[in-house]
Amino acid sequence: MDQQNRPARTRAPSKRITMARARKPAEIREIFERFRTANPEPKGELESVNAFTLLVAVVLSAQATDAGVNKATRKLFALADTPEKMLALGEETVREHIKTIGLYRNKAKNVIALSEKLIAAFGGEVPTTREALESLPGVGRKTANVVLNIAFGEITHAVDTHVFRVSNRLRIAPGKNVLQVELGLEKAIPDEFGRHAHHWLILHGRYTCKALRPECGRCIQSDLCDSPDKRTT
Repeated sequence: MDQQNRPARTRAPSKRITMARARKPAEIREIFERFRTANPEPKGELESVNAFTLLVAVVLSAQATDAGVNKATRKLFALADTPEKMLALGEETVREHIKTIGLYRNKAKNVIALSEKLIAAFGGEVPTTREALESLPGVGRKTANVVLNIAFGEITHAVDTHVFRVSNRLRIAPGKNVLQVELGLEKAIPDEFGRHAHHWLILHGRYTCKALRPECGRCIQSDLCDSPDKRTT
């Protein structure tokens, strides 16, 4: 399992939530109606200018914050926004640009390697299937799902630590691992919400339904939440 798919820093939900039944379809619809009303057009927070820079940004975001990745990639993407330009920069220069990001040495190797493969196998274009994306160095299922969703408009559910936590706490798709949660989300979320669902869940987990101190007092789903992690004060 690669870094993209390992919920290394995910605090596992309690057994009561992980093993609990998923909500009824009407309840899930209500949750996503609320998300849509509050934020009709949610956006990912990683900065990119095209499918290639999005792919690189997501690869770099493993075990790093979006803000930290954006700070590192602004200058990098100004110099290299295609696989050819990235390859021309070379691994040492890429490493220097991203050295503030965790695991930067291995990530620099992956960025150069995936650029090489994009040129050799895909004519320099980012492929549009999960299988092809996952064939690229440093790209796991989560990264592929993000690229398919944001760059190509597909309904996919990229499960990071925030999506994993919120899906369990709200019982949208209870699961013990990221794949269980992803497959549960595919079945549970109505198609009309599918395009934006993972953004709503990420943002909710990042800013409201936090791991250690969830801000339940301002949560738009608070009256629907029966998680043992819920804070009443």
